[in-house]
Amino acid sequence: QVQLVESGGGLVQAGGSLRLSCAASGRTFSSYAMGWFRQAPGKERDFVATISWGGGNTYYPDSVKGRFTISRDNAKNTVYLQMNSLKPEDTAVYYCAAATSSGWSGGMIDEYDYWGQGTQVTVSS
Repeated sequence: QVQLVESGGGLVQAGGSLRLSCAASGRTFSSYAMGWFRQAPGKERDFVATISWGGGNTYYPDSVKGRFTISRDNAKNTVYLQMNSLKPEDTAVYYCAAATSSGWSGGMIDEYDYWGQGTQVTVSS
C-alpha cells in the first residue's frame, strides 16, 4: 500500500510559478516510479510528467515540456513538480500517482495504481 498527499497548489497569475509536492508513505519510495496528472473540469485526466524510481528518466508531454520539471528526493519520500511560465490552460486539479507494478513505461494512466487526493492549481489571465 502507498499513501500519497499533495500540497502546494493555489492561485497564480499567468507567467508565474508554483511548486507542487507529493509526500509518499507505505511501500519503499525508491522502488517505484512516480507521475503527475491533471484534470480540468469536464475533461479527462491527462499525463503531465513522470520520473523513474531512481530519478534518472523523466518524460513530459509537449504541452508542458520546457516549462515543468519533475524531480524526487528519495530520502524525503517526496516527488515535486516545478511549474514555470504557467498559462490559464494549466488550470486543473493536479494529482500525483505511483506506479508500483512492473511494466512502467511513462505516461500511461493505467500503469499507476495509487493516487493522491489532488491539489487545485488556478492560473489567472
